[in-house]
Amino acid sequence: MINQQHPITPPPELVEQWASKSFVTQHLCTQIAQWGANQELEACSRWIEDQLCMPPDARADVITKLNDTRRPKPPSLKEQALEALERMEQFSTTEDKCIIRNALDQLND
Repeated sequence: MINQQHPITPPPELVEQWASKSFVTQHLCTQIAQWGANQELEACSRWIEDQLCMPPDARADVITKLNDTRRPKPPSLKEQALEALERMEQFSTTEDKCIIRNALDQLND
């Protein structure tokens, strides 16, 4: 029987790192899924670099847009605090207060 490795396979060092930690199954599955998704995104970016007949700056823009779309940045704590403040008048919750407190804790004096 021929042992064929799937092209998106974590390196042995990463598998050992995951195995050495006492992860909860959900966390381990999340880590594995994120790693695989990152590999796919990198492969897509390489394909764009190699295949698209565009000027280099246009290819870079496409790759940036692809990355931004597939890996949106979560709102900053400041953005979360501003959104929480807007909700405060209608819905004053403990969660909103914690968000604002955390944001304020990170501000410089």
